[in-house]
Amino acid sequence: MDGPKVAAHDKSVFSLTVSKAIITAGVVVGLFLCYLLAVPFIPAMIWSATLALLFIPLQIRLENIIARPSIAAGISMIVAAIIVVVPAIVVSTILLREALKGLELVSGTLGSRTLAELSSQSPAVAAIIDWARGWLNIPRITENVQATLTGWSGQFIQGSIMGLITLLITFFFLFYLLRDRDKVRATLKDILPFSDNQFAVLQGRVVDTVFASVYGTIAVAALQGTLGGLMFWWLGLPSPVFWGVLMGLLAIVPFLGAFIIWVPAAAFLALSGNFGAAIILTIWGTVVVGLIDNIIYPILVGGRLQLHSAVSFLAIMGGLVLLGPSGIVLGPIIITVTLSMMSMLRESLHGQGESAEGAVE
Repeated sequence: MDGPKVAAHDKSVFSLTVSKAIITAGVVVGLFLCYLLAVPFIPAMIWSATLALLFIPLQIRLENIIARPSIAAGISMIVAAIIVVVPAIVVSTILLREALKGLELVSGTLGSRTLAELSSQSPAVAAIIDWARGWLNIPRITENVQATLTGWSGQFIQGSIMGLITLLITFFFLFYLLRDRDKVRATLKDILPFSDNQFAVLQGRVVDTVFASVYGTIAVAALQGTLGGLMFWWLGLPSPVFWGVLMGLLAIVPFLGAFIIWVPAAAFLALSGNFGAAIILTIWGTVVVGLIDNIIYPILVGGRLQLHSAVSFLAIMGGLVLLGPSGIVLGPIIITVTLSMMSMLRESLHGQGESAEGAVE
């Protein structure tokens, strides 16, 4: 009588084990496929989540006034677009216009008549031009630069189209993240294997990371723009306030920066024969404006994230190199969330150890 029951029990256990294995494999495969589906939209999802965290306070205030979450989300989205998109369009337009002016200036400067005039006006410039002619094939360099710029123009158009698509998807996600934030939070809470306290800790760390990264970037960019504008004013360059603001806005953009403005200005000063001002601007831009980002930013961000400045620098720069522009926010989030989970694991193991010691006693 016991034999068939034991066999049935073993078969039931075996079937349960196989079922769990199949379900686990299905979940793993499903998550991998979901990852592949989400890869093209990861930048949009990251920036929409970042903007959502930044504009949730505005959304809550608007909901208290309007009492219509959809309308409040639409207004919040418009405000976010005005704050984020409009400056980006203005900066891009100014850069394009100034780049075209710069190309015309360089083309005119490289002309034989202009070079002869510069040589006659300054013996130092004449020596540099003679040295350049002896060691550099200026016509060939000009052709290569033009070909490179032509290639960049095609990539710029393609990148602009993809950027526009990403921007539209970002604000599409942003609308629903603002309107349905409570549902999103509840869904994440149900999916993630954390207790209420652990989820609250992780949520707080992520919010602090986003705010610290964004406001730290804005603060450092404002400082860089101020320092660059002050140097333009001290050297007597035109429109120091305008160029200072532009340098500050460019400092926010990854892989760009204030050097986009002060490097051509230094080159213009050198070509004009004002070598002292060109050297001063180059040293100031490289040492002060350029390096202050690597010094101040980790201090500002690390203070709020409760991370050492070196760890903050690693998270920010490593995220930027590994993940692109999204890494500015995602890099610190990865570090802070990982450290938080390690702390939770340590507390869990410590609790289990104390329970085991109590059972032995």
